[in-house]
Amino acid sequence: MKIVFMGTPDFSVPVLEALVEAGHEVVAVYSQPPRPAGRGKKDRPSPVQARAEELGLPVRHPVSLKGTPEQDEFAALGADVAVVVAYGLILPQAVLDAPEHGCLNIHASLLPRWRGAAPIHRAIMAGDTETGVCIMQMEAGLDTGPVLLRQATEIGATETTGELHDWLSAIGAKMIVEALARLDELVPEPQHEDGVTYASKIDKAEARIDWTRGSAEIVRQINGLSPFPGAWTEADGERIKCLRAAVTLQDIPAGDVRVLAGELHVGSGDEAVSILTLQRAGKKAGDVAVVTQGWTPPQRFS
Repeated sequence: MKIVFMGTPDFSVPVLEALVEAGHEVVAVYSQPPRPAGRGKKDRPSPVQARAEELGLPVRHPVSLKGTPEQDEFAALGADVAVVVAYGLILPQAVLDAPEHGCLNIHASLLPRWRGAAPIHRAIMAGDTETGVCIMQMEAGLDTGPVLLRQATEIGATETTGELHDWLSAIGAKMIVEALARLDELVPEPQHEDGVTYASKIDKAEARIDWTRGSAEIVRQINGLSPFPGAWTEADGERIKCLRAAVTLQDIPAGDVRVLAGELHVGSGDEAVSILTLQRAGKKAGDVAVVTQGWTPPQRFS
C-alpha cells in the first residue's frame, strides 16, 4: 500500500521500520520539526526523522497542517492510508479524509481508557494491572474513533514506563502490519462511552515525592515517571532520582532512610518503599547495590 507515516518520538520508530520491512511504499514521512537539544541547543531532528532519512524516505515537518497549501500537498501524495503514531499535531478533517482508507492511529492504551497524551505514564501511576494497544480509525475527536484491533498486556508490579513503552511500541508495530493486511475485513468497533479517562500530559511538578503519602501510591509515581521526568527527592541538598521501587513491609517513619540487608528502604505514610534503582546528581542511574558503593546514604529524604 501507499502509506504516509506520521510520527515523532522513539515510540514511533519501530512502527516505521515494520511498515518498510513489510514491503509497503512509504511515500512520505511527517514528523515534528527539529528542536534545539543538547548543551549547544542546536536543532536536532526527531527520532523518526533521523530513522526515515537513514532509510532514504522523504521527510516533511510542517509546523501546522491547518493551512490549505499543506493540506493540498498532503492530498497530492495519493496515499491509500496514513499511519499515525505519537505525531504531535492535530490532523484537520481535510487531512483525515485525504487517504482512500483514512488515517489509522496506534494508541498505547485499551481505549476508551487513557485517551490523550500520556497513556503509558498514567496507566502505571493509576495502578492499572493491564494496558495494551489499539489500532483506531481516526476522527476529529481526541482518540474517539472506532477501534479495528486491540491487544492487551499485563503491567508488572515494578514495571516502569520506559519498559512498558518499548514493549507497547513493539506490539503496535506488529499490529499495524496485521491491520493493513486485513483492512478490508476488519470491522470498526465504536468505543463505549463508559470507562472514558484522559491521560493528561505529565507535568514536572508531579515528580517530587511526598513521603507522607501511601507506599503504593509512591511506588506507582516512581515507576510511572521512570525514566522521564523521573520522580525525585532531596537529601543534604542533593537531588536524587528514584527510578524503580516496590512496596516493602517495614515500619519506618515517613522520609526516614534505612539500609537493611543491602537494600534501601524509605518510610512512607503507611508501610515503606524499597528503592531498587536510583540516580544521584551528576551520576549514572543504576541498581541501588551498585550506586551505593562508596556512598553512605543519608538518614532522611525530604
